[in-house]
Amino acid sequence: MKKKILSVILAAALTCSMVVGCGSSKETAKDDKAATSSSDGFNVTVNFASEPMTMDPALNSTVDGGVMANHLFEGLMKWQDTGEEADGSDGTVDSAELTYGQAESYDKVENEDGTVTYTFHLRDGIKWSDGKDVTAGDFEYSWKRLVDPATAADYSYMLDSVVNANEIIAGEKDASELAVKAVDDKTFEVTITTDVPYFEEICAFPATMPVRQDIIEEKGDQWTFDPSTYISNGSYKLTEWTHNSQIVMAKNENYYDYENLGPDTITFKLMDDSNAMLSGFKSGELDFIQDAPQAELPSLIASGDMKILNYLGTYYVCFQTQKAPFDNPKVREAFTLAVDRTYIVNKVTQSGQVEAGGYVPSGISDADGGDFREEGGDYYAPTDADYEANCEKARQLLAEAGYPNGEGFPVVEYLYNTSDDHKAVAEALQNMWEQELGVTVTLNNQEWAALLQTRKNGDYSIARNGWISDYNDPISFLDMWMTGGGNNDAQYANPEYDNIIKQAKATSDATERMKLLHQAEDILVGQDYVVNPLYFYTQKYMLADGIEGTYYCPLGYFFFGYTHQAN
Repeated sequence: MKKKILSVILAAALTCSMVVGCGSSKETAKDDKAATSSSDGFNVTVNFASEPMTMDPALNSTVDGGVMANHLFEGLMKWQDTGEEADGSDGTVDSAELTYGQAESYDKVENEDGTVTYTFHLRDGIKWSDGKDVTAGDFEYSWKRLVDPATAADYSYMLDSVVNANEIIAGEKDASELAVKAVDDKTFEVTITTDVPYFEEICAFPATMPVRQDIIEEKGDQWTFDPSTYISNGSYKLTEWTHNSQIVMAKNENYYDYENLGPDTITFKLMDDSNAMLSGFKSGELDFIQDAPQAELPSLIASGDMKILNYLGTYYVCFQTQKAPFDNPKVREAFTLAVDRTYIVNKVTQSGQVEAGGYVPSGISDADGGDFREEGGDYYAPTDADYEANCEKARQLLAEAGYPNGEGFPVVEYLYNTSDDHKAVAEALQNMWEQELGVTVTLNNQEWAALLQTRKNGDYSIARNGWISDYNDPISFLDMWMTGGGNNDAQYANPEYDNIIKQAKATSDATERMKLLHQAEDILVGQDYVVNPLYFYTQKYMLADGIEGTYYCPLGYFFFGYTHQAN
């Protein structure tokens, strides 16, 4: 039966949003910048993070990289504004809906063998930034490349619902056997193993966006570094990448909606010093920031200069489960219980975060339309009212592990990326663990890209980590911990856990599926203590006066392609 999307909307907690002009404490500077913009074109300068680890959408696994990919590339589906105010937005945030991107429609057919076939019909006139037509063959190549072990994409499992994908990822079949094909230049067909409730959202995810086969085969892994070979199909195109300084994008004249685009250029300044961020915002150098010095946050939030939005994510500590002493679940549980989460959210982060009693955050849907976190409950008492009892149990567990009062426990290192807020959390954790457990914890900070690689390689004991939902489903937080998973930085391996996740992915019974996912979290957090959740994220940001039309989605993405200057 043919299906057209009129309104495919995430649950209330996962409504993408539009941010309308926020207050600035430096109106004169902003007015000067606006005057410059009007004479030289409209240009927006933003900051999300320092140097990205990769600009390849298939290899990216960070939110900041995803924000860039969403401007440079476009999948079969995309997110757009509805113009309707989101709950709690105070008139500044609109909700959004999932709609068609490079596709103009799709058919969905349930087959007799239980598989489901999607047939996407591509838009007329879609082109790459060099003017060549985007074809269904581009999607076929890109999806097969994503699951090919040779690509080594952390997000290869994003397509594990596609027939033969798991066998390809495991090296048992060739990537050519993935059940996707270009029927013709305008028709892309995908067969999945069972009806997946979030499949349309996968089709809007950066890892499934198309890339150019001829460019990659000619340039290899160097294709992303030169604007002349960084060919994309999104609303913007790469014009400059000055490493450790800035990435500049310009409107893509070949984009099908070019006439409605806003800024002539979007510049991503690459920095992670929160003092420099706030200074740049106040001086007018930056139009958008997500962070500020820790000491400044309470006053910025209270004044309304810094806004707070919903964010579907969890900030957590990651343990290297294959290395002593954190190969022992009792040690991991002890370190989890010895954290005063209320102190961290009230005295350290101070941005409305909520103490985490589990890994999957609040706002993720359950089978009956409820909240997965509420249904699952807490695995430990997350607030400081129970902190002393938690610490007493933690000390008992550490003694059972062979380290009474911390005696004989090796010196361990906590790894985090350079940033005031991460540093403040690290210092708080260090103090709690040393004071309550009698252990010694040193601190080590690295630049963002370096941290990602260190963590991925498993060259750490404890590390700062965080996960933002890829779509509104608990599987987005749980399948990453399967043995050998590309985002499994804990190097966790548990056949029982793997089997439960596989069962959850194989069933089309929504109630049974959620039951299995709760069982998986029970093992991950309630039994094996693989991760130590600290709090559920909120999204803070500052946007310059006079700029309207910037979309936000609680998956962590901001969209600047349709921003404009206020009249």
